[in-house]
Amino acid sequence: MKEVKKDMLVLTALLAVLLVFFSRILFTDQIIRAPDIINEFYWWALDLNSKTLWETIRTNISTAGWDIYTNGGASVGGGTHSVQFLYPLRLVLNLIPRPANVAWLIVMQLFFGAAGTYTYCRIIGCSRLGSFFSGLVFALATENASLINAGHVMKIATISYAPWAFVCLEKGYLSRRPFWFMATAVVLAFQFFNTHWQIAYYTCLCVGLYGIIRTVGMIRADTQRGVAAKRLLGLNIIVLLFFLSTVAISLMPLANWSRDTNRGTQSGANQGQGGLEREEAMSWSLPPEEAAAFVIPGLFGYSRQEAGPNPSNIQSYYWGRMVFTQTLSYMGLLPWLLVPLPLIFRRDRYTWLAMIAIIGGVLFSMGKYTPFYNLLYDYFPGINRFRVPKMIMFIPVMGLALLSARGIDLLRDNETLASRTFKKYLAGVMALPLVLLLVLAVLKGGSNYWIQMFIESLAQPTRYEQGSFLVMQRWNNLLSETAIAAGLAAACAGSMMISWRLKGAWLRALPILLVCLYLADVWRVNDKFMFLVDAPEKGRTVRTPAMQYILQGSEQYRTLPMDGSDPAYYITNKIPVMFTSNPVQQRRWQEFLDSFNLMSPMPDMLNVRYLVYSTEQYVQDRSHLDRKYRPVYQSPDGRQVVLENLSVLPKAWLVPSAIVATGQRTMELLQAPGFDPRRVALVETAPPVKLADPGAPVDPAGSVHVERFQAEQISVTATVRSNTLLVLGEKYFQDWRALVDGHETPIVPVNHVLRGIYLTPGNHAVEFIYDPLPFKIGKYLTLSSLVLFAGMLIREWLRQKKGISH
Repeated sequence: MKEVKKDMLVLTALLAVLLVFFSRILFTDQIIRAPDIINEFYWWALDLNSKTLWETIRTNISTAGWDIYTNGGASVGGGTHSVQFLYPLRLVLNLIPRPANVAWLIVMQLFFGAAGTYTYCRIIGCSRLGSFFSGLVFALATENASLINAGHVMKIATISYAPWAFVCLEKGYLSRRPFWFMATAVVLAFQFFNTHWQIAYYTCLCVGLYGIIRTVGMIRADTQRGVAAKRLLGLNIIVLLFFLSTVAISLMPLANWSRDTNRGTQSGANQGQGGLEREEAMSWSLPPEEAAAFVIPGLFGYSRQEAGPNPSNIQSYYWGRMVFTQTLSYMGLLPWLLVPLPLIFRRDRYTWLAMIAIIGGVLFSMGKYTPFYNLLYDYFPGINRFRVPKMIMFIPVMGLALLSARGIDLLRDNETLASRTFKKYLAGVMALPLVLLLVLAVLKGGSNYWIQMFIESLAQPTRYEQGSFLVMQRWNNLLSETAIAAGLAAACAGSMMISWRLKGAWLRALPILLVCLYLADVWRVNDKFMFLVDAPEKGRTVRTPAMQYILQGSEQYRTLPMDGSDPAYYITNKIPVMFTSNPVQQRRWQEFLDSFNLMSPMPDMLNVRYLVYSTEQYVQDRSHLDRKYRPVYQSPDGRQVVLENLSVLPKAWLVPSAIVATGQRTMELLQAPGFDPRRVALVETAPPVKLADPGAPVDPAGSVHVERFQAEQISVTATVRSNTLLVLGEKYFQDWRALVDGHETPIVPVNHVLRGIYLTPGNHAVEFIYDPLPFKIGKYLTLSSLVLFAGMLIREWLRQKKGISH
């Protein structure tokens, strides 16, 4: 049997194990109980599942896309259009019946990453069994698998590309052929296309560090160092340049869009340097004491309660120092027991690279608790744009998977097993359960002392649980988890010792026995992160009576749900909403939201015509709402009331005068009930034409009519009697252009968040067009790169067919 076929058989076995392991969430008519899936991802999956095959694979990147329904109008400049290139993802969601298609996508992505880990281990010389185990570690390590509980589907998808980047890069270094360096760039680009940019950024950092270490090592080992240095430098430049050109359809629009967000360079955060402020940027840093949970998984509890009642198999929820966590930093006990073997018996470049991945990744994940991360935050570009240092933990998982593969191989190596050093290793393994039992005895014997010492932490309430019972709940969980860890360590150590003593068939069976112990270990833990609930009975396309009423009006007006209902429900039904939650907002918009006052003119100029209240809440707030809003509809069940804004402004209007105001002064004026946006506009620079003085009596400036209101194009006709400012009830946003009578005219920010253009007397045809240049340039760069790589791929296939290896 050819080597490739043997590898395919092993990968098939790996897939079979994953299907059995995750069978609970795969073979079901229920859905994973994670808010991010139930409230968000499932509806996209549902939409793809209902499309034809052609509609699923069809790509439309003709325009950048402006969403008139979301968040008062929104776009990332076309930066997420690249999702359309992820054909396997879209096909899984389309071809597999819902709601299990979401779980199938998750497991297929975990398998994809596991296959990449297996392939990397095979490239560097690991056996198939060792490489098989490395794939299991990648897919089943709770650090990765518990992301299922968080509902982070696209994060899992993004992580799954990381091993393949290292596969291609290592093949590039081994062959020194440009094709593999280009392939590395393409893998990194497609990883970026999965939209979890923090994971993609961390992968690029690690690929860069890997490349530096491998390049330096190869130059030092080469007799012709000058020639080697030039070639390797050129090949690394290929990775960088080809990555930038392939990812351009996403990277260029997103880089352009991000400049004016609350994490951008002009945001004012981080002392005017952009990014997040220090405390926020270091949220979700892994507390150092939680490294003990690498061995005792439930030491600080499991995840957090959300989206349902306490599952019976969780004794205690997370109570550590992070704000909260939906995952667990456990990777299995056995891989840690195997780590010393390659460090003792196989200290080559791959072992050291894996150790750098583990140690560097764990230190990085500790964030604010280490000077290491603080230095990176201060001086390394991009670090301060993200707020979850712990998110890099997929890199230590990969390093641990590699060392585990080598450890399994060394347990099958006769020379290693016969050495005196191996006896010392076994003694160390045998010591671990004894240490854990000693810890357990100390904790249990001095329970009162230890509880009083850590009472503040043990009693700390969470969002879901409060009360004195938490202290003993958490303490008993700590004791039971320590006992289980000691038992598992004893099982692993006993298996190694007995097999080593008996030798023969027992020793040959040892790796299989250890793999089974690993599966049992991670199954016990991961089982606490896989819960199912019934899929939502009604899709978001089922309109409520209140929505039916609102839809009778024009889509030029917006709705603001005030009853706690999900704005996405309205968006799916083509009802524009003023606000949707997003951690990254346009800077101006975030400042506007921070100062938003429902009783001020602020909702008027945003075309907020309807508020949706629960009847109970409306009764409480009615006394002050009735000055501005009137009830116009109540749902048949009496639970919802629709209020109409009596002073709402149309989509476009003419303003005769303007005041120059910036910063806090603008916010103060906008919040003032006496401010009239029909008569006065707030601008940031002096008007280029003379307008009427504010407060002076003036005749109507003219009339304006919206002829066309579409996502990327708004057409307006205006009859103007005197110099005036045409204001559009749409966000001021980079890359919108305005044409007045066919001539381009500057768009100015009005009232901090709106668009405006100055008009002189006469009849004018005005067009607002959204056609960002970064998207157009990026699109053609990406398409050109993919065509070039397709040609290289065909050339590589022909070379392989002819048996050319160099």
